[in-house]
Amino acid sequence: MSDVLELACELIRRRSVTPDDAGCLPLIGERLARTGFRITHLRYGEVDNLWATHGSAGRTLVFLGHTDVVPSGPEAAWRSPPFEPTLRDGRLYGRGAADMKGSVAAMVVALERFVAEHPGHPGRIGLLLTSDEEGPTNLDGVRRVVEHFGAIGERIDWCVVGEPSARERLGDLIRVGRRGSLSGTLAVRGVQGHVAYPEKALNPIHAFAPALAELAAERWDEGNADFPPTSFQVSNLNAGTGANNVIPGELTALINFRYCTASRAEDLRARTEAILQRHGLRYALDWNLSGEPFLTPPGGALREAVVAVCRELCGIDPEQSTGGGTSDGRFIAPMGAEVVEVGPVNATIHKVDECVTLAELEQLPQLYRAICERLLAGA
Repeated sequence: MSDVLELACELIRRRSVTPDDAGCLPLIGERLARTGFRITHLRYGEVDNLWATHGSAGRTLVFLGHTDVVPSGPEAAWRSPPFEPTLRDGRLYGRGAADMKGSVAAMVVALERFVAEHPGHPGRIGLLLTSDEEGPTNLDGVRRVVEHFGAIGERIDWCVVGEPSARERLGDLIRVGRRGSLSGTLAVRGVQGHVAYPEKALNPIHAFAPALAELAAERWDEGNADFPPTSFQVSNLNAGTGANNVIPGELTALINFRYCTASRAEDLRARTEAILQRHGLRYALDWNLSGEPFLTPPGGALREAVVAVCRELCGIDPEQSTGGGTSDGRFIAPMGAEVVEVGPVNATIHKVDECVTLAELEQLPQLYRAICERLLAGA
């Protein structure tokens, strides 16, 4: 069994459902310490974070990942136990195999191999891992670590995120940016009453409907060369007592903007509330900005290095995308770092029978090491 497969299996065996790391980070920290990495464990609340670095002077290349996974769902629905790594049909099965314990294992092995080959490498190389990427708030993971880095003057120049980015084969798609995510919890207030006496009540569903139609039809921006237009979605709408003869007194809607660099969060908030006010609604709206959009522009050293490695190692010219959801890269980019996401195929992430092919798992350490070579060893 290869180094990367053995480590991936060991990580999958650990039931590290957010925010429980289940011992993954100590295992990795002890292993990298034996290779000469300086290890710092950062715990905030219930969340464990690991910061490992090698080298001192010069620019800093960091690999970013997470050891936490989403729940497995009904274990009986899996062909093999989700937390027992299983080899079948040329694939490694288990919760986290693709998202993202396979990538984490590949990063660790790549760093070990790079340092063994270049013990006196220029610059600094690092690994930042958290147990709070899959959670709903991400308050004590990378977001909190970045706050700590700001306080102590820590710097990151290049950041490779190991999220599963590929569509059909390793290297066919990389993420060079992500849209921002702005969510809101909207409460529209009415007056509860009997459906037979609507003149004595105010139905918040009826009141909200014209405003919702306007919000859904609004063209928030036209996008740009790097991003599609901003998207507005209602993810949940709830009202009523459960009785069909009662007009509800309040409606709650969960809304979300996935927005590009053509818009700003404060403008989206202001335009949304202007529409609600124009329709005369009595409402309360609680906003949550979980991440600003970011882009690593063409010509950046990291983006060029990742594209070149995909071409040479994977034999493919990668699509350079800003699509998809969010990642912890959104916390690193505001530090002034170039951020690129490259990882395995994402076809089975969060699903029953999550898996990664053995071929791409074995190729990942080569890809990550090749990026190190280009940026820190002059290859």
